[in-house]
Amino acid sequence: MRNARARSSAAAVPARGLSRRSLMQSAGGLSLAAAVPFALTACGTAGGTTGGKTAIRFLYATGDETWNAVAKGVADAFNAKSATATVELEPLPAGTDYPTAMKTMDATGNWPALVDMRDTLTYLEAGKLAPIPESVTSLLNDEVYAPVEDGEVYIVPTTALNGELGFNMVYDKDYFEEHGLAVPATYTEFVALLDAIKANGDAPLATAAGEIWPSDQLWKPLAAPVFAQYSEAGGFWNAVRAGDASLGDLREPLQRLKDLTDAYVLEGWQSTQDAQTTTLLVNRQAVMATSSAGIGRLNDVNKVDPDFNAGIFYVPADDGKLNVLKNAVNGDTASGFAISAQAQEDGKQYDAAVEFLEFYFSVEACDLMEAAGMIAPNVKAADEVERNSSIPGADDYFALLANPNLTWFANETTWSGFSTFHTFFRQARIEMQDGQTTIDECIAKSQEEFDNQAEQE
Repeated sequence: MRNARARSSAAAVPARGLSRRSLMQSAGGLSLAAAVPFALTACGTAGGTTGGKTAIRFLYATGDETWNAVAKGVADAFNAKSATATVELEPLPAGTDYPTAMKTMDATGNWPALVDMRDTLTYLEAGKLAPIPESVTSLLNDEVYAPVEDGEVYIVPTTALNGELGFNMVYDKDYFEEHGLAVPATYTEFVALLDAIKANGDAPLATAAGEIWPSDQLWKPLAAPVFAQYSEAGGFWNAVRAGDASLGDLREPLQRLKDLTDAYVLEGWQSTQDAQTTTLLVNRQAVMATSSAGIGRLNDVNKVDPDFNAGIFYVPADDGKLNVLKNAVNGDTASGFAISAQAQEDGKQYDAAVEFLEFYFSVEACDLMEAAGMIAPNVKAADEVERNSSIPGADDYFALLANPNLTWFANETTWSGFSTFHTFFRQARIEMQDGQTTIDECIAKSQEEFDNQAEQE
């Protein structure tokens, strides 16, 4: 039985926690040094030169190994090609609270030229970002970026904008075949699948909360049916702010989150890191694992064990719909590349950042990303990009994009305080899952925090 094997190998695998963009141990619990281990020790954006070239820093969140490899591969190729600029990678390691690190970076005036952006609206309104020129945006499909009120574009995507379809379950296909199991078509079938795996004496699901942001990986598909109801009305969180909805409307998905955690999740999830779920799956300590990395996680699995037969599916709603959040191209929930205003002040730093983005969205760089296992951004020259169809399980992902039950919804927020609340809500959910608080307490404290943040706007 798999549980016996899990116990025998558990000592060799340190317990870990959540998803690719892991957020934090607590809302303010990281020391300055822990929050920004790289940014505070690196030089500022102004005046850097390397071998006669303008040196710029690129700050990004690490997570799945595929994204890490893409960042390094594209930067290395650019550095070898450019006669005028050099990109110095500045990764924040797994376990770092990225939003807190960004706040610390801002407080110290230590902005890099290129930033893997979070909480975009907050920093845009504070004047921290520089416009991205047409020489960059003209390389992208028109629907994946948009100007703000001043007519300028401030953020462009790092990868293909397929919404949160990457928030899926990675599973052991051979186990499913061996035990006559099938990918669920409804939420009821999903719970029945978990019960069947548990009845075999095996752990159904590995998930992570050692980093706070990966807690979204299980939560978001469960909450998506509720969020989708507010898509045409401006999004759930805007409805809460307007008084047309409340945190109490999330009681059912919170109950489901608690039930799944109590009955089916592999022990040790509170300290499990996102990337470790790959190891837990490949070591057969669990039959399924949560992910937010899409094909990137399948690629990670293949690198760890080329013989592991992995697949993916999206947790369906009661009615069988696959409710998937659209990508925001603007607003506080938008993420992607931004150029700092500090780099713009320098001039040469800005020019170097623009040159890198022009390369990043070239066919050459997109080919590198695809070869590394990441879906390239939505560039206008997409027909020239060499797609990577070699990753085992990738067909499952593309089948989801073509699934007739796929339903896109929007849930954008229009207030900059949401990011602070979001971190709080993630932590509140983890405490509820862990039995430190009840669902009622989670809802009450989260509503209070939401109201407090909204009042500060």
